[in-house]
Amino acid sequence: MLLINPPLYMYKAMRVNPFFKFFRFWPLGVLLFLGACSSGKQSFQKGDYDRAVIQAVNRLQKDPSNKKALSTLEQAYKYAQENHQTRITEAMKSTETFRWETVVQEYESMNNLVDAGRRCPACRSVINNAGKYPEQLAAARQKAAETRYDLGAKLLKEKNRQSAKEAYQHFERAEQFVPGFKDARQKQDEAYLAALLKVVVEPVAVNKGVYQLSNEYFQNKIQEYLQHYEQQSFIKFFTLQEVRGKSFVPDHVLTLSFDDFVVGQTYLKEKEQNLERDSVKTGTVEGKDVYGTVKVKYITFEKTITSSGLLDFRIMDWQTKNIITQEKMPGTFVWRDEWATYKGDERALNKEQLKRARRRESPNPAPQFLFVEFTKPIYSQLTSKIQSFYRKY
Repeated sequence: MLLINPPLYMYKAMRVNPFFKFFRFWPLGVLLFLGACSSGKQSFQKGDYDRAVIQAVNRLQKDPSNKKALSTLEQAYKYAQENHQTRITEAMKSTETFRWETVVQEYESMNNLVDAGRRCPACRSVINNAGKYPEQLAAARQKAAETRYDLGAKLLKEKNRQSAKEAYQHFERAEQFVPGFKDARQKQDEAYLAALLKVVVEPVAVNKGVYQLSNEYFQNKIQEYLQHYEQQSFIKFFTLQEVRGKSFVPDHVLTLSFDDFVVGQTYLKEKEQNLERDSVKTGTVEGKDVYGTVKVKYITFEKTITSSGLLDFRIMDWQTKNIITQEKMPGTFVWRDEWATYKGDERALNKEQLKRARRRESPNPAPQFLFVEFTKPIYSQLTSKIQSFYRKY
């Protein structure tokens, strides 16, 4: 038995999918918004009776004496009910696998129209609680959950990952239709375990001690990504320590190693220029300004420190040790510093040159910083590769 800690539900978000709950009602919300300034007559004429009902309700909430909206509501509500009932009858007579889900949707739509009418006193003469179908909806939900549960149970018996993944979805839907339905939650856990691809991730080894702290940062970033990724998938990543003594056999082993890396290659470029500027005031003679040419020797420095490395990414079959996929991922970071000095008259310099001349050489960044920086583009490549590779699983 495979034990995973924390509990399984932490890896699959919520058993009752909040998005399912939201989108189940979104058409009504959209209709409420779009129908705020309409009596619903145009929607009625187009045969969109649900929209016409909502638009008429909205108008009557603002103007209870609006006869046009009331007339539209009476006709549209009648036709909407008839349409939903017809679709329910057709669905119940069909042999389509998920016909009961259609029935659930139709009853929910009718109940939603009644709920909308409840908020409008002027609408209660047309729409009342008699139009709701709580018992029929509950029965349809029960049937829909039963269908999903039976499909999940059948697929689970096939004992392969793809079938187990599909079974998981069916048990999840069964729980959504009827929370606590039979042992659907337990079966969902069982399907998750059967569908799970177990991947051992070997740590990135760095032999040079000075970079150990930076490598831990890189390793932790990878671990955070893997933890986030597995919550949205049927993949579970383990460390070597976590699989020791366990009863299960991993499927893949993911190894990461630097083929080579260089930190702190320094290059200094020096450039000397003789600059001059004409028509610069150089003094005063007998009360008159004297203009001339000023000159300066301007020396610029540009220092670059380059760090780079090549990460070997490899996924192998745990049992056969055969390589499934492999890729080399390069990363480079260049740190730059610029400053200048001069000899002569600074008035020969423009603002940008003078600004650079007032700067001083910056201290070199720490090797650990340079290591982290060149691994950042590698991290981006790595996470993209993991996502694209395991998407098919």
